[in-house]
Amino acid sequence: MKRIKNNLEKLVTRSKKRLIHIKEDHVIKEYFKNNILVFTFIITCVLNSTILRFFCMNTLENYLSVKAILADLTIVIIISAFGYLIKPKNRFTYYIIFEIFLTLICVINSVYYTFYTSFASVSMLSLTQYIGDVGDAVVENVLQLKDLIYILGPLILIFVHIKLKKKNYYKRIEVKSERKKRTFQMLGLGGALAIIFIVTLTSLDVTRFVKQWNKEYIVMRFGIYIYQANDVITSLQPKINSMFGYDQANKEFQEYFTGKDEVKTNEYTNIFEGKNVIVIHGESMQTNAMNLKFNDQEVTPTLNKLAKEGMFFSNFYSQVSVGTSSDTELTYNTSLMPTKSGTAFVSYSDRKYVATPSLLKEKGYYTFSMHANNADFWNRRAMHKNLGYDKFYSKSDYKITPDDVIGLGLNDKAFFAQSTQKIEKIAKKYENWYGLLIMLTNHTPFSETEKYGEFDVDIKETITNEDGTTEEKIHPYMEGTKLGNYFKSIHYADSALGEFITNLDEKGLLDNTVLIIYGDHDGRLPKSDYNKLYNYDKETDSLLSKEDPNYKEYDSYQYELGRKVPFIIWTKDMAGTKLNQEVTNVMGMYDAMPTLGNMFGYYNKYQLGNDIFNIKEDNIVVFPNGNWVTNKVYYNSQKGEYLSLSDEAISEDEIKNNSTYANKLLDISNNIIIFDLLKQKEEKIQE
Repeated sequence: MKRIKNNLEKLVTRSKKRLIHIKEDHVIKEYFKNNILVFTFIITCVLNSTILRFFCMNTLENYLSVKAILADLTIVIIISAFGYLIKPKNRFTYYIIFEIFLTLICVINSVYYTFYTSFASVSMLSLTQYIGDVGDAVVENVLQLKDLIYILGPLILIFVHIKLKKKNYYKRIEVKSERKKRTFQMLGLGGALAIIFIVTLTSLDVTRFVKQWNKEYIVMRFGIYIYQANDVITSLQPKINSMFGYDQANKEFQEYFTGKDEVKTNEYTNIFEGKNVIVIHGESMQTNAMNLKFNDQEVTPTLNKLAKEGMFFSNFYSQVSVGTSSDTELTYNTSLMPTKSGTAFVSYSDRKYVATPSLLKEKGYYTFSMHANNADFWNRRAMHKNLGYDKFYSKSDYKITPDDVIGLGLNDKAFFAQSTQKIEKIAKKYENWYGLLIMLTNHTPFSETEKYGEFDVDIKETITNEDGTTEEKIHPYMEGTKLGNYFKSIHYADSALGEFITNLDEKGLLDNTVLIIYGDHDGRLPKSDYNKLYNYDKETDSLLSKEDPNYKEYDSYQYELGRKVPFIIWTKDMAGTKLNQEVTNVMGMYDAMPTLGNMFGYYNKYQLGNDIFNIKEDNIVVFPNGNWVTNKVYYNSQKGEYLSLSDEAISEDEIKNNSTYANKLLDISNNIIIFDLLKQKEEKIQE
């Protein structure tokens, strides 16, 4: 009897537990069932942000970053919490609006990262006026199928909404107190996740978040949604700072330049004083193209000749941000860096700049610029005047026929031919003159290959058969790739440059003239194409395997270091003189003004770069994203990693000191422009 009683008690206990479990399961299922719209919103939004990191920074560590996922989840949960305050029948409208908004953030950043290898900034909205001018390049080079996958998020939410509507999900009654309770519960969950997230942050994370220089790092640590919110605040910061941050910025500015106004001389001081100057702004010209041949034909024979006969800076880097070509013009002319948000040419064209054209005007030069594009593209009409150009010859000053158009406008050969006539008139009128000519044809997307002339980027070889006959065999190699098309395009641009120099010489315009050539930035070409360039196996028409002894590793570091651009100083009588040399010390665009200023006899005491012949092997090139490079090491600030470029050991102190210097330089440059410190300085001197 006792045994039966015990068994009954056990049975009752089990039954109670089972009923509790069933009840708990029922409660959980009901909870998810009643909140399915909210959970769909949360899951799809977090999934989209994860997919974005996968496409942009496709390593497991990046796209499955716990910090980033936690940050995105926190933001989405907090947004979803306020949806409970809305009645069920109107709740879908709230969530679909935010779903579309967050999806657009992912789509825009996905497209933007493809081209700029960075994340988008709202400060760039002012530049949307230029999209029409480069529309084909955007569609062909940037917009890809992957950028549409994010649209699945809103579509899934709409699908779930339709299903719920059929089940009368929105007709259920929720009292106001219940809606408030769910709101606070969800806010509590979001708050708890936020605390956990904040606890995981390091001081380095916080510093980079505040500075917003390293956008990739911020997205890796803070997620795309917090990054974008922070970007809005950062974009408004110039307006806020101009009201509240001037004193601190001015103090740091004064301290930075104290004792730096000493003019240093060297063996090249004033060597070109009184010479006329023609500066060639080489659109998308990269140094690595100069080292290549296809079927014994050089890709850039003109650049190669000029480099051999002149002064060639072979370790020279562009320092552009989102302003691309305009950033190069700013840095080349002023030795300042691109601004932290927006672009100087568009957002800060009214500031005071100490620029090469204005300094040469003080020495009696007539200064001009030439570019056969819209004068207002990159706001050049206003900015060129501010920099000190007496005259800007733009699209309206050139005769352009449909046959003369390649890509964005007048082809380089026609541009140079018409520009030569203009320069000839200027030379007759003025004793000394300085001119900038901005090339255009070698602009992405490098697709009009039929207009570039004959230049094959395949491999041709003559095969001797067993019977003694020969035949030509062709291996596709780089044909059909974007990089291959780029080589065709730059070969055309190089040819145009060669014709221009010949025409100048025939008209006697090179007799007292220094020719300066720089590449404005790299071609923004796929890393995979470079992998094919260096690892093509003609026998199999495929890539070498990584195990092959001839395989060349081309990782993200090699890609970054391969973005060097040419910088050449040339005169027709330079060959064989002490100026005829290759300078291998690392050098950036902000070093051009100090180096050339010493040679031509002008000086900018607020320059951030260095005369390379004074600093030599101790130079450091800082990039707008906080990365930097020296002769010994390349440092990636986003990853906190470095690549040694020499056999020397790299100490932690060296990395730390150079990184501190880089951040300081970027802050000083940014403050000079935002607070118009040069104008303030000038006004105080006049007082």
